[in-house]
Amino acid sequence: MWHQPRFLNVLADMLFAAGWAILLALPTIAFLRMPFAPVRVVQFAAPARFVSAQDLEESLSGRLRGNFFSLSAERAREALERLPWVRRARVRRVWPDRLEVTLEEQEARAYWGDSGNEWVNIHGEVFAANPPDLPVGGKFSLPRLSGPPGSAAFLLRRYGESARLLARVSLMPVALSLSARQALEMELANKMKLKLGREQARFPIIWRLRRFVDLYPSVVAGRTPPARVVDLRYPNGFALYPAGAQASHGGRGDE
Repeated sequence: MWHQPRFLNVLADMLFAAGWAILLALPTIAFLRMPFAPVRVVQFAAPARFVSAQDLEESLSGRLRGNFFSLSAERAREALERLPWVRRARVRRVWPDRLEVTLEEQEARAYWGDSGNEWVNIHGEVFAANPPDLPVGGKFSLPRLSGPPGSAAFLLRRYGESARLLARVSLMPVALSLSARQALEMELANKMKLKLGREQARFPIIWRLRRFVDLYPSVVAGRTPPARVVDLRYPNGFALYPAGAQASHGGRGDE
């Protein structure tokens, strides 16, 4: 190798170029590490509703090192997005000394399951978070959804369709569950349960629910004793059961 002048010349050129690159980079590195141009202000585009100031401060602590040029906005964004009630975060530099933070907080539309710390957001995504601090007397008035993994978006859509339909007769669903066999069951605010069963090509669930709404004023409302379970799984009608009675479905296996 040492007797090959051409190779030695190429190696020398490479070492010379690498040396110049290091010399040129050193001022840039030193410039970025200098204590001038500090970030003095972290400004949030809008007040956070469910994320406390303490959580935000702790999340960003230690991640705002460096000056305006060297600070990693990406690290700050990742830290903010690890907060349970933050769905998305955007962090950008604003000259000369400011970071602007925009948070997209989770918007809960339903409780998920019975754990008490899982929710469904407006996109049908399940996220885990402790209940937020609300003003005195404030509370979430949300339905409860439950079902197999991956079914949250479907249940949220089906809940919305059902709620709009039931509102015609002043009924409000408060819970909707999907079994492992894809059968739906709904609970209303008046404690009535609707057995909706599985989807059927000829008699879709929404069609059977619409029939119930049409007949509710004349057939269901005002009954004595009141119906506590309504079985809507029949193609040609529905069955009413008072409190304590056990609903059956003629062996159709639509549970």
